[in-house]
Amino acid sequence: MAIFGDKKKEKKEVTSVVRHAHAVNATHGSAHDIIRAPWFSEKALLGTDKGVYVFAVAPRATSAQVAGAIREIYKVTPKSVHLANLPGKKKAMRSRHGMGQRAARSKAYVYLNAGDSIQFA
Repeated sequence: MAIFGDKKKEKKEVTSVVRHAHAVNATHGSAHDIIRAPWFSEKALLGTDKGVYVFAVAPRATSAQVAGAIREIYKVTPKSVHLANLPGKKKAMRSRHGMGQRAARSKAYVYLNAGDSIQFA
């Protein structure tokens, strides 16, 4: 083989069987593993009048997975999904070390189309 040879390697064309995996099955498992619980706070409950619902979600969940889980559980198609990661707070604990840290959490803001709603009860 020469350093500057004139033979070129043939490129193999790679085709993807599934182009959008989230469109086929966004949950990749149980929808209840992705959406853990509704987020009941004063701010979250005020947003329900405007069509914004807040859920506690798995830390590694993506927006497409959350949207698929909402479709599967509540039979409603979300307009958009925004994720927020909440860091764990440092708190005074009654232990030898004195300080501890609470677990980090993740929540999802689910925006619905006008006229759609989710019933929790």
